[in-house]
Amino acid sequence: MHYGFDEEEEAFRAEVARWAEKVLAPHYQSDDKAAEFRRQQASDMAQMGLTGLRIPEEYGGQEATAVIAGIAAEEVGRADFNAGYLIINTALISDILVRNCHEEQKRAWLPGIAAGEIVPCIMITEPGAGTDAAALGLKATPHGDDAWMLNGEKTSITLGMAADRAVVLARTGGPGARGVSAFWVDLNGPGISRSAFDDLGARAIGRASIHFDQVRVTRADLIGEEGGGFVSVMQGFDYSRAIIGLLCLGAAEQSLDEAIRWARDRVAFGKPIGTFQGVSFPLAECATYVAGARHVCYEALWRKDNDREHSAEAAMAKFWAPKLAVDVIHQCLLTLGHVGYSTEHKVGQRLRDVIGLEIGDGTAQVSKLVISRNLLGRAFAP
Repeated sequence: MHYGFDEEEEAFRAEVARWAEKVLAPHYQSDDKAAEFRRQQASDMAQMGLTGLRIPEEYGGQEATAVIAGIAAEEVGRADFNAGYLIINTALISDILVRNCHEEQKRAWLPGIAAGEIVPCIMITEPGAGTDAAALGLKATPHGDDAWMLNGEKTSITLGMAADRAVVLARTGGPGARGVSAFWVDLNGPGISRSAFDDLGARAIGRASIHFDQVRVTRADLIGEEGGGFVSVMQGFDYSRAIIGLLCLGAAEQSLDEAIRWARDRVAFGKPIGTFQGVSFPLAECATYVAGARHVCYEALWRKDNDREHSAEAAMAKFWAPKLAVDVIHQCLLTLGHVGYSTEHKVGQRLRDVIGLEIGDGTAQVSKLVISRNLLGRAFAP
């Protein structure tokens, strides 16, 4: 069994790592303080091909494998965790559009995402519907023969303050998943207002609530079939959750590297603190757990690339990797001591930022539900 990257993947990893350290890392802390998304970041990432990874070449993308997308997220996560949200969003949304849109829509919508001109987001969560996404209530009321009017609210939307376009799930029919359709909505049109959250971490991504007041969409904006929005959108989350896991692990790996250097350089009682088991053993445990979680993430992406079932593996990646990353970064902060507790060091910001993905894009409980149903069978699981 081969566990390493091939030559092309390793070359890509090294290139992204060098670029991210040079271009993204210097802005990580300042973007957090400004609490807003820099548009230049989208342009910079587009020039590296990171916003078009999962878009076919004919629409301006890289047509990269899911594994390549994971590599990009891991290396970007090392340099600027919050920049990785653009990889997650563009990869997930591109996958949804490629699978469900007709040719005219693909040619109209995908090139702008690949070029970094369109920052996309996805709108599922509502004040009364989060985990139970099939219960969402944003109403799409028929308006003539080929249009609808959207009314309601979406909340906790990643990149909600910055996004230009959104995949919006709205209720076009009766109750349940089959009454939900997906639309590609221009967020700069009339009837849309936004309000930002003041968050603990990931402040640069502009999490927001979006209000729709008589927002008109047409059949040309419909993604896939009417009533098929919930199923078509949820299918994309399987592999994107493994990308989320690698983004979190990238932040943990960078923190671990910094703690290891500190354990070598910091001297106490006349010798490096790494010579004390109380310092070195926790770092050894962290490295072991990170290696295991990383394999789970890449297995899910490899399965995606090879058309194999990967829901359980992606769910494992989603609940384990963010939690583990939080624990590892916390341990690294403790290893760094008073140096790590200062806001001048990045480790504290990474801790705040990664916590958000213990919640976003599916809670640990939902992931465990997917895993248990895979293990036991739906009739014998919750």
